[in-house]
Amino acid sequence: MSNSQQSVVTDKNNGVAESILQVRNLHKRFDISGGFLDSLQFKAGKISRKREYVHAINGVNLEVYKGEALCVVGESGCGKSTVARTIMGLIKPSEGVISFKGQRIDNLSNSQMLPFRRKMQMIFQNPYASLNPRKTITETLEEPVKFHNPRFSAAQVKDKVAEVMLSVGVDPNWGVRFPHEFSGGQRQRISIARALTVEPEFIVADEPISALDVSIQAQVLNLMMDTQQERNLTYLFITHDLAVVEHFGTRVAVMYLGTVCELAATKTLFSTPKHPYTQALMSAIPRLDVKNTAHIKLTGEVPTPINLPGGCVFHGRCRHANERCKIQIPPLIVQNDGSQVACHAIEENRL
Repeated sequence: MSNSQQSVVTDKNNGVAESILQVRNLHKRFDISGGFLDSLQFKAGKISRKREYVHAINGVNLEVYKGEALCVVGESGCGKSTVARTIMGLIKPSEGVISFKGQRIDNLSNSQMLPFRRKMQMIFQNPYASLNPRKTITETLEEPVKFHNPRFSAAQVKDKVAEVMLSVGVDPNWGVRFPHEFSGGQRQRISIARALTVEPEFIVADEPISALDVSIQAQVLNLMMDTQQERNLTYLFITHDLAVVEHFGTRVAVMYLGTVCELAATKTLFSTPKHPYTQALMSAIPRLDVKNTAHIKLTGEVPTPINLPGGCVFHGRCRHANERCKIQIPPLIVQNDGSQVACHAIEENRL
């Protein structure tokens, strides 16, 4: 993405916000060919090896600005969680560049990544699986503090853990308990506390409330918002719940089949969605304040990430597609309102 295609994000004081994370031309392919013998095939009298890949991420460009909550949305299998894990270094990218505050991190070794582990933390989707069942809550929270602060005394570690537990609404006296003694909402609060113990600047939250009861989701979301203001945190928030996005997000990136099709400020996206896929998503949201909403029904088959369609990955389900859409991949282009859209029909004023 060239500089001319990047939108400008401003902070609350109307100054240009500081870019904290940069993702450029990110690709991730998973080899599903199997073993050597499994991939051999006999064709036209010759033996050859056939390689098959799942194309999970296909040329994603993102920029996250300090203090914001950038939400990444899309249907299951669109690659949003893979983007999150690749950014955090849990998965190595096939191509592309990931930079934190201008320093490239995707090509670093585990030891070289250690200074960034403190600045970048992750909250996982399932609070029932992300906590070690054999450790008490105190042991779970003390471990990252001790690791990243080897000079801390035992008293300092204990005070730090107690302070963080109080900040997320968990009684420090509960630290002697094990994860199975807590509810899902309490476990996710503890997961948030674990991320906060090392005082990070940037947090990736991979669908942190999807495994929780609806009655608890709002409490955890409000906790994350309060924590963001108190600690000046920056979030990359992965979700499929558009109601959460409207409540929580500063900006929204809409993904489809491993690509970003639209990127806009939250208010802009919800008031004037531009990409045909985004419009279909928005039309599916139940609205009490709008009567006779026209729901957009997508036709055609959902493509597989194993055999990606040529050109725009959405063209097989788009009623505005033409021959160019089948051949040429559309780039993200900045619109007059600052949003970015990857659509030939919008570029050609057909939509």
